[in-house]
Amino acid sequence: MATTDTSNNVRHRDPSAPQKDHPTENGLSRPEVKPAKLQVDDLRLRRKHEEQVKAGVLEEAQDQLSGLLDKAITESVESFSQHANSPVDGPKNAARTHKPEDGKVFMARQSLLDELFEISHIRSIYHVFIAALFLFIISTITVDFIDQGRLRLEIDLFFYAFGKLSVVACSWLLMFSYTLLGPYFALSVWGELYHSSGWKMLVSVTAGLLLGVVEVAVLLAFPISMILHHQLPPASRFFIALEQIRFLMKSYAFIRETVPSVIQNKPNEGSPPKIPALSSYLYFLFAPTLIYRESYPRNPYIRWNHIGLNLMKIMASIFYLNFILVRLVIPVFTNENSRPFDTKTLVLAIFHAMLPGMLMMLLGFYAFLHCWLNTFAELLRFADRMFYKDWWNSTSFTSYYRTWNIVVHDWLYYYGYRDILMLSKRRFHSAAKMSVFAISAVVHEYALTMLFGFFYPVMIFTFAFIGASFSLASTDKRKSHVWNIVLWMSLMFGQGLHVCLYCMEWYAQIHCSRTGTSFWELVTPRSWFCDFK
Repeated sequence: MATTDTSNNVRHRDPSAPQKDHPTENGLSRPEVKPAKLQVDDLRLRRKHEEQVKAGVLEEAQDQLSGLLDKAITESVESFSQHANSPVDGPKNAARTHKPEDGKVFMARQSLLDELFEISHIRSIYHVFIAALFLFIISTITVDFIDQGRLRLEIDLFFYAFGKLSVVACSWLLMFSYTLLGPYFALSVWGELYHSSGWKMLVSVTAGLLLGVVEVAVLLAFPISMILHHQLPPASRFFIALEQIRFLMKSYAFIRETVPSVIQNKPNEGSPPKIPALSSYLYFLFAPTLIYRESYPRNPYIRWNHIGLNLMKIMASIFYLNFILVRLVIPVFTNENSRPFDTKTLVLAIFHAMLPGMLMMLLGFYAFLHCWLNTFAELLRFADRMFYKDWWNSTSFTSYYRTWNIVVHDWLYYYGYRDILMLSKRRFHSAAKMSVFAISAVVHEYALTMLFGFFYPVMIFTFAFIGASFSLASTDKRKSHVWNIVLWMSLMFGQGLHVCLYCMEWYAQIHCSRTGTSFWELVTPRSWFCDFK
């Protein structure tokens, strides 16, 4: 039945009343009623269709938005370059647009991980890794209490590795003082003599040779002598070696960028050459970049909470690294050293070292390339935070080497690869690339030699030969996810190989002493012949 609402004359259908037939062209018929199952299926199909439409719209919008952002960034870079090079002293300085051959352009931008952590999904994955770390630590503590009835922190390795800090501080202070004053003073004297003397080539060659001799004495021979004389522990000598390399690269970048400007800008009669202010060079020595500029984009203020958080992350990473070495590496290779060196022992040791090796690689990336460099960038209000790119998405070793460490890659590209092409009139691209690989491999091997205290050219073999071969043979056109998996498998195997061989050689150096002082005995790995008895 139907009830009537007299207040507004609106009729309401009574669900319990029988439904009437509806007239049609062929007579009366009842309304079509679908079973509940068909209605549910129709609802599912509609929802599935709506989700597909939604995904398509979002993908199209994302592509359009990405294109607009790329265009906006390109226009902002061009605008920044034009304003940065606009005339400030009248018609003497002609405005010019930035060209690729002019060098790297710095702009205000965040580190990639900081941008990714703003996405809730990526931040949740990051939290999963933190939770796994805490569970790993809790499980280890629980096992210690159950087995031994006490907690074993085992931080003796940490204090041993960072020992003799007073020697490290004195060595660093001397290297820093020379790097700040030596190249700057040499540039000032050379600039005055270059424009006042008629023997410009002789003055330049003499100044370059003298500066090179002093650089070798202060930044090469002195740190090595301090490391050997004081028998510094691993982390301390590794820090000196890294700072030694950094000061060499910084001083070269300063000279390389400033000399052409001094040559082109001839000073007026009786006035000194125009060279950068010492304060700009001092800022560059601490800035997280190896490309010299007189000025960089700066942030308006310092976020002290951001600095404190990064320092806590660095300390946590160091503690985690110590934890990995003590619990996952040292016990394995202590047992492996009781066996004779053969193929079976090597293969088992490599597979045992893959997981800790990969963890140490990721920790080193996060602690240094993200936390450490961002800490100094924040202290100096340095706005360009692109210290790395999305190397984890690489599908070739060429892309991986370009995106893993942007700071070092820029130096190698602008002052190595590009200069070699310029000197060869752009005729030897492959030779220039191989030269850069060789320089990088030698420097990496030198740093590891200082760290471990022995020469074992594993890095040269894997980096300069295997890595360079893969880089030349691979191409960025491979975009399949399969190649990304292949890259990660290669990285894991390579890290396992490095950890395995260096650890075995470390224990061989302890258990098997040298019998002579010949050159071949110094460079021959002892793990190949040591029986550990």
